Amino acid sequence: VEGVATMVERAAVNAMSNDLHNVQFFQADLSQPLTHADWAAEGFSAVLLDPPRDGAFEVVRQIRKTGARRLLYVSCNPATLARDTVELISQGYRLKRAGILDMFPQTAHVEAMALFEMSK
Repeated sequence: VEGVATMVERAAVNAMSNDLHNVQFFQADLSQPLTHADWAAEGFSAVLLDPPRDGAFEVVRQIRKTGARRLLYVSCNPATLARDTVELISQGYRLKRAGILDMFPQTAHVEAMALFEMSK
């Protein structure tokens, strides 16, 4: 799920170039509920979420409905990742791993990644 349509197109081209057939890409405003996104009801085994700095609180509130057992959340704002983590845990997800990448050396900006799995 990506907020920018051109990035969704690039991801699809990249998947084809790498002979990947078991992935799907969708464009959505991650600050809004996915109530009108037909694809959100399809069900997924895993979700990769890379929201803008504001996070993806509305999407995170509905993520369990997708049936995803695993969720990889990539964030450029550790504060919104922390906020969204509280919601994911309340839905039964467990934080399995987390890390920070210094993608922008000599700045205060980092990329944080967190892997969540549904509790058994």
